[in-house]
Amino acid sequence: MALHIKRIYEPKEDGDGTRILVDRLWPRGGKKQDAAVDIWLKDIAPSPARRGWFGHDPAKWTEFQRRYRSELEKNSSAVEDLKREIGQSGATLLYAAKDPHHNHAIVLRHFLSEG
Repeated sequence: MALHIKRIYEPKEDGDGTRILVDRLWPRGGKKQDAAVDIWLKDIAPSPARRGWFGHDPAKWTEFQRRYRSELEKNSSAVEDLKREIGQSGATLLYAAKDPHHNHAIVLRHFLSEG
């Protein structure tokens, strides 16, 4: 299974597979018809409290990963929904964060690859 991540603002490509938005909120300024989102799984995103605490601060990255992974472990229903949508054909997890190195889609991809 190929699992990619990319910002939702990047154009759709042939190799994307199923495009799954993994943010709780719709990205600012993005039009739904332009985003080419196949599925929007809000419940897989970090909780509002977790997202607010992190605030995309790289200094909190290690602890954010630990806390978000803990949320994912307790959210087996959303994780199973995501795995089902990814299937065997592969998918791209879409996120809106500006930082390509410190965002929840990275944590989510690692979490899925381990289980």
